[in-house]
Amino acid sequence: MKSDKMRESDNIEDRRGQGSGSFGGSSSGNGSQLLLQLLFSSGSWKTKLVILLVLLLFGGFSSLSGILTGDNTANYDRTSQVSTNNTTASDQDAQFVSKVLASTEEFWSQKFRAEGMTYNAPTLVFYTNRTTTGCGLGQAQAGPFYCPADKKIYIDLTFYQELTTKYKAAGDFAMAYVIAHEVGHHVQNEIGTMSSYNKARQGLSEKASNALNVRLELQADYYAGAWAKYVDDQGLLDTGDIQEALNAAHAVGDDTLQQEAYGKTVPDSFTHGTSEQRKRWFDRGYQYGDFTHGDTFKTNDL
Repeated sequence: MKSDKMRESDNIEDRRGQGSGSFGGSSSGNGSQLLLQLLFSSGSWKTKLVILLVLLLFGGFSSLSGILTGDNTANYDRTSQVSTNNTTASDQDAQFVSKVLASTEEFWSQKFRAEGMTYNAPTLVFYTNRTTTGCGLGQAQAGPFYCPADKKIYIDLTFYQELTTKYKAAGDFAMAYVIAHEVGHHVQNEIGTMSSYNKARQGLSEKASNALNVRLELQADYYAGAWAKYVDDQGLLDTGDIQEALNAAHAVGDDTLQQEAYGKTVPDSFTHGTSEQRKRWFDRGYQYGDFTHGDTFKTNDL
């Protein structure tokens, strides 16, 4: 993707390194409180010293070392705390993701305006390992996700590398597809689809609820495809970019993931759609780019 001249989004919240290595997720302030509790608790000084040394050795109390040296800001350094060996690459990845987000803002603002609506862009949060969200605790192993409660997209940038190493979906536009898909969920939230979906799920069996969730996810793939057509028309795509996105869509299909993990598939447990479905709805979004053809909830042909 030709991103060199693209602008970065202003809707970025960078939490990288904030409490990522702490014991029990404690902040520096909590570290001070826990230190005092340890010092004034019952037990011998020898036992307390051993506990203190063990905690310091393994990064306990988040920033106890900062407390002991008089530096209480260490836990909030967004750059020095980022996964050490690849800070520069992470920053480059963050810039790219920010540019992708900015282009989705431009596209959906235009699309909403054409429909007589106003688009309120989501915030994208960079974090390391885990973070708090309006939907509960967010963890990196879950991959990028959108929280409708706070209207934020969350991503640990290590997922960028995982697309290549774990999912065998290399290329910058594979990552762009992932971001566009999560933005697609925000679009659903903005136009009321998410609310209707939550109401429709009430009282459904697990099988029926899963099937409904598949429709939600495939629509987000459709919206990602619509955005891909927009950036392609701007001349921002390189040869092979669309194939990178299709490869990523295939890699995260329920059937592909289950087959690789368990050696079999259980269709009733699918929540995101098969690899073929995800590719097809992304391609459909690229073809039409409107709201009408992306209504996965009314079609019998998924």
